[in-house]
Amino acid sequence: MASLTIENYVKAIYQLSAEGSGEIAATGKLAEMLGVSPGTVTSMLKTLGEGGLAKYTPYEGARLTDSGRSLALRVLRRHRLIELFLVQTLQLTWDEVHAEAENMEHAVSDLLIDKIDAFLGHPESDPHGDPIPKADGTVAATNGCALTALGTGELFRIVRVTDQAPDFLRYLAETGLRIGAEGTIAEIRPQAGIIVLRIGSQETTLSREIADKLVAAKLAARRQTD
Repeated sequence: MASLTIENYVKAIYQLSAEGSGEIAATGKLAEMLGVSPGTVTSMLKTLGEGGLAKYTPYEGARLTDSGRSLALRVLRRHRLIELFLVQTLQLTWDEVHAEAENMEHAVSDLLIDKIDAFLGHPESDPHGDPIPKADGTVAATNGCALTALGTGELFRIVRVTDQAPDFLRYLAETGLRIGAEGTIAEIRPQAGIIVLRIGSQETTLSREIADKLVAAKLAARRQTD
C-alpha cells in the first residue's frame, strides 16, 4: 500500500502535468503546490523513480509512469467522490469540502469508494466540475475552454473551476458564478485586462486572471420567440 506522502506526490504530479497529458511536472511547481522545499521534492522524486511510479529528470521534474498514473487516478477518484458525497449528503459547501477530502482520501478503501460511487449514481464530476475517474482508470474529457477564450456576445455555461481556494470559491458563489451558471460575455476590455459578464440581470466584472480560472462551455444562441 502506498504511503500518504507517495499518494500526495503522484496526485500533484498528475495535476501539474496538465491532468496526465504527459507533460513534465517541474520540481519548483511541485514544491510550491505541496508546501515543501525543492530539495525535499528532489529526494522524493528519486524515491518515486526507484519505485517505478515516475521518471525523474534532474533539474527539471518528473513524469508519471503507467503505474504512477494509475495510483494518481485512484487517489483523485477517492478525493472527488468524497467531495461530492459531503456536498450532497451533509450539505457542506463547495469551499468546505476540499480540505475535508484531503484528510479522508487516504483512509477510505476502494470498496467504500465504489459504494459511494453507486450511491451517488455514478456521477461524472465533483462539486468543482473536475471529472471523476472511473473504477477502470478512465477519465471523461472535460469539454469547454477558459472563459477568456470566448468573445463578446457569446453565451456560456460554467462547467469547471480550476482554483479551489476557499476564499476564491466563496467569492464566486457571491457573484453567482457557480457550476452550471449561464450567462453572456457582455464586454471585453483588453487594455484594462477585464471581462464583463451578464448573468440574468446582473453584470459582473472579472479580471482576466480570475476569468482564466473558470472553464466554460460555449452555448448556442437562443432563438428569439414572439
